[in-house]
Amino acid sequence: MKNHNLKNGLPTRMKGECANLYSKEAREFINKNYIGTGHEDMTVLLKEAFEISYTKEQIKGYYARFKLDSGLTGQYPKGHVPFNKDKKKYWVGGEETQFKKGHIPNNHREVGSERISVDGYIEIKIAEPNKWRFKYVVAWEEYNGPLSRGYCVIFGDRNKLNLDINNLISVSRKQLMVLNHYGLIQKDANLTRIGIVIVDIKSKINERKSS
Repeated sequence: MKNHNLKNGLPTRMKGECANLYSKEAREFINKNYIGTGHEDMTVLLKEAFEISYTKEQIKGYYARFKLDSGLTGQYPKGHVPFNKDKKKYWVGGEETQFKKGHIPNNHREVGSERISVDGYIEIKIAEPNKWRFKYVVAWEEYNGPLSRGYCVIFGDRNKLNLDINNLISVSRKQLMVLNHYGLIQKDANLTRIGIVIVDIKSKINERKSS
């Protein structure tokens, strides 16, 4: 591109790594689907959508650069053994810089406290010391049970603050990809549900064509 004086049309802040790795469509896809999607799952979705292979570390770097929070807890599975189990603890710095046992920071928030994320989602603190989750996911799970792997919750009317259970709809990642592609998430939850039916019909048609 440089040798032939070709312009990529990207704004200055997007040049460099992102300009080389991510097309405009790929960036838009990540920005629409990162909620509830871990780094490894995102690599799979991008490969299916654009037939481009990204590494887990590349996606991790993208999330970090643009401060994208998937909302996943990152908990270790039951039975996980920490790498430093039974090893002697050590600290970096002097004893005077350490918090005393039982110390409560001035900005401490109680369990059940709420806040608005940078993306406009309500977050709720569910455990100490600083464990937060998206409230709309918590609300959906309280009513329906744990969210299945590969699924996420969307707002039927696109209003991030409308936590009415009838407005919270569970869809698979593949369904969400097609919903976003065709702009089928409406400002009315009933119309969005119709859009999901359309997506499922399209999927069945494609399955029959490929069989």
